Amino acid sequence: MTRILFLCVANSARSQIAEGLGRALLPASVEVASAGSNPGTLNPASVAVMAEIGIDISGHYSKGLDAVAPETADLIVTLCAEEVCPYVPGHVRRLHWPITDPAVPPGTAITADDLLARFRSAREDIRGRIEALAPLFDLPDGLDRA
Repeated sequence: MTRILFLCVANSARSQIAEGLGRALLPASVEVASAGSNPGTLNPASVAVMAEIGIDISGHYSKGLDAVAPETADLIVTLCAEEVCPYVPGHVRRLHWPITDPAVPPGTAITADDLLARFRSAREDIRGRIEALAPLFDLPDGLDRA
């Protein structure tokens, strides 16, 4: 079994979306998890945009690295753009997908529609990357540890 860990800072938006999409789009032989270096709270907009495409992540919650055993991952995907991504030492395959955080700071003037548009854009960017990654799991050795 191959294990993928999606990481960002708060584990509230991008990595949660990636976890939901990974579970829906990747083969059952791939175990998918997400975490953050400074976990916050699952963003309701993440839940909303995933529900739009039939994926329920309402039971997800933000987790720190200590909750997911990152040393057991075969592939770590970081999703930070403007902030410092978490780093997990050790021999592991890594990808970096610099996706802008769709969340806005508290007090920022933005309409609900504009906020959802930001989350949809992040979701579609992540979906495209996971769809491009998926065929690698059909290879004889997949992405198992080297």
